[in-house]
Amino acid sequence: MLGYRVAHLKHQPMHYLGLTVFSLIVLFWFGQCVNAALSSWELPRLKNFKSAAYVDCASISILFAARDEADKLPLALETIRKIDYPRLEIVAANDRSSDGTAQILKDAAKVDPRLSVVNIEALPAGWLGKPHALQRAFEASKGDWLLFTDADVRFKPDAIRRAITLANEKQLDHLTLLCELEMRGFWEKTALTFFGLSFNMATNPRAVSNPASSAYMGIGAFQLVNRDAYEKSGTHQRLAMEVLDDMKLGKIVKLAGFRSGVGVAQDHIAVRWHAGFGNVVRGVTKNFFAVAEYRLWMVAIQLTGLFVVNILPFVALFFLRGWTWWLALLGALMAMAYHAAAASVMKVSPLYGLTHPLGAMIFGYMLVRSTAVTLKQGGIIWRDTFYPLDQLRRGIV
Repeated sequence: MLGYRVAHLKHQPMHYLGLTVFSLIVLFWFGQCVNAALSSWELPRLKNFKSAAYVDCASISILFAARDEADKLPLALETIRKIDYPRLEIVAANDRSSDGTAQILKDAAKVDPRLSVVNIEALPAGWLGKPHALQRAFEASKGDWLLFTDADVRFKPDAIRRAITLANEKQLDHLTLLCELEMRGFWEKTALTFFGLSFNMATNPRAVSNPASSAYMGIGAFQLVNRDAYEKSGTHQRLAMEVLDDMKLGKIVKLAGFRSGVGVAQDHIAVRWHAGFGNVVRGVTKNFFAVAEYRLWMVAIQLTGLFVVNILPFVALFFLRGWTWWLALLGALMAMAYHAAAASVMKVSPLYGLTHPLGAMIFGYMLVRSTAVTLKQGGIIWRDTFYPLDQLRRGIV
């Protein structure tokens, strides 16, 4: 009897530790679910805003960089050509392309007089290719508003007129939109739905419009920013060596004291980010270690948090019992419910919520791979150009 009581007392600390850990996990997911529900309620949707009358349409310059985009560019240009906006110019920066991009842009400019092309032959020192190309496009533009986008993004004809109404009604200087992300196949959907929910948790979109909050956001597919705010924020010159230039554009605008906000575009703006699971993994190689600011201790913290919150509750179900088991189950169910809701918003079956721990493992693998590849190379290779790690670290905004 005495031996039993001693053994029981020895196990009590572990029992209480388990209860504490899984209680915190449940509270974490409860908080995330509440925040997601509030975001769904509060974030403005483009479809709910009327197209601005022509008289209310300030001049806008669409700016994008294109490097070897011959496969995706024609479809994007076709949708841009159909945009219904009265005072619109389009400036494309052909960034040292070696495929048919230059000719595609040249031919498109003959059809659409609103389109002009800036041809870049060489990359100056101290610049990443994309920020430099966008800076050059900006310097060639004249619009009162600047719409930064990518060369593979597709627009509905009324998307920009609705967006300018949203920006005006919310009195925003900077508007970024959550766009429709096209996904195909099981592995691509598993990886990208988890990426989507992780991005939402990390950025907290509904807090971006709160001047007292440090939250910021910038999505490469759609960032509409007032020219004056952009110039006073430092332009892309401040982002010259920033891999996460789209996100950090939102940051510098907000830090400069301007009003930033996030909206939901749904199918008004769509993009196929990476075609296929393999391209998803390779495509984020330059990004994930950058999110950790190229610091191993931050990677370690991210991986620990990823495991504890997203994988541990599922693994623990095979080893626990009693109240701790029930808490682990509740944590796992809440994680899958959150994932299912995110999948539904991303127009994927909510059954992908069942892939939550698998998505987390894929996410962890991509983070580890990004870190290992970057360290092994001593930097990143982005669009056939090598950028040393020491320069990238100095360029973090």
